[in-house]
Amino acid sequence: MNSSFRFAHISDLHLTSLEDVKVSDLVNKRALGYLSWRLRRRREHAPEVLTALLRDLRQLTLDHIVITGDLTHIGLPSEFQQARQWLETLGTPTDVTVVPGNHDAYVQAEWDNTFALWTPYMASDPGLRTITEQWSDHEFFPSVRVRGRAALIGLTSACPTAPFLATGSLGPTQLRRLDEILDQTGRQGLFRILLIHHPPVAGTVKWRKRLTDGSALSGLLARHGVEMVLHGHAHRPSVVHYSGARGSFPVIGVPSSSALGSKPDHRARYHVYEVCPSPAGWTVRISVRGYALRDRCFFGEDQRDMAVPCPGN
Repeated sequence: MNSSFRFAHISDLHLTSLEDVKVSDLVNKRALGYLSWRLRRRREHAPEVLTALLRDLRQLTLDHIVITGDLTHIGLPSEFQQARQWLETLGTPTDVTVVPGNHDAYVQAEWDNTFALWTPYMASDPGLRTITEQWSDHEFFPSVRVRGRAALIGLTSACPTAPFLATGSLGPTQLRRLDEILDQTGRQGLFRILLIHHPPVAGTVKWRKRLTDGSALSGLLARHGVEMVLHGHAHRPSVVHYSGARGSFPVIGVPSSSALGSKPDHRARYHVYEVCPSPAGWTVRISVRGYALRDRCFFGEDQRDMAVPCPGN
């Protein structure tokens, strides 16, 4: 990496409103999700926090923004439309990368009026689908976007689940493709940043919210190595240094970036990363920006440097 790469990681925005939802929209699991929104989430994920978030992001000098899922509450087509409009205010598809979360895939829904609206923000860079097998038109993951010497590798763990479950799954096809992508980007010497909604490390979230094939993903990452894994879903900060055959790498989760926070560690935060080359690999400066309830703005809470070695160093 010849120069630094500076990007923000935001997650679990739940930015949509369900005020105009029709009764006919609330079938099966969506009725429970609407009730949760009516009783709690509409006050927890506040528009004023999202306004402050946009204002704060715009005053930073960033190369990119990544979003690790849960832009919606119950995955309605109207919510996908609201989220698309919000994404357009955030930045262009070249400058913003999205992977979906479990709330975005709340129930089975038609592609054309849901995820199709986010296609420009999810798709790989042209020419970067390196897998030889045939992909369908609706398959975007794993996605690969290269920015300088950084590779943003997106996964989708979003899938419809039964009521009261918020699990995620990657599936064997996505894992097989990721195997090849990690190998290729590793041999190219890229700083590989894996983006996923569900945390891959067991015990980070409750059983009903887990990544069901997390052990398979962890095994794959241990074999190939990766420089960094970023996730959301837990609505609280977490940092785990995962050890594999090719060295250790950080697995970092952020809270919701729109939450007022009934508990201090659940209050809205996001991270800014600056990745720079070093003789032994890379240095990553992590800046934590948190929301101040009184001032209704984000501010710098903490800053620390982390050394990330090249595999084998």
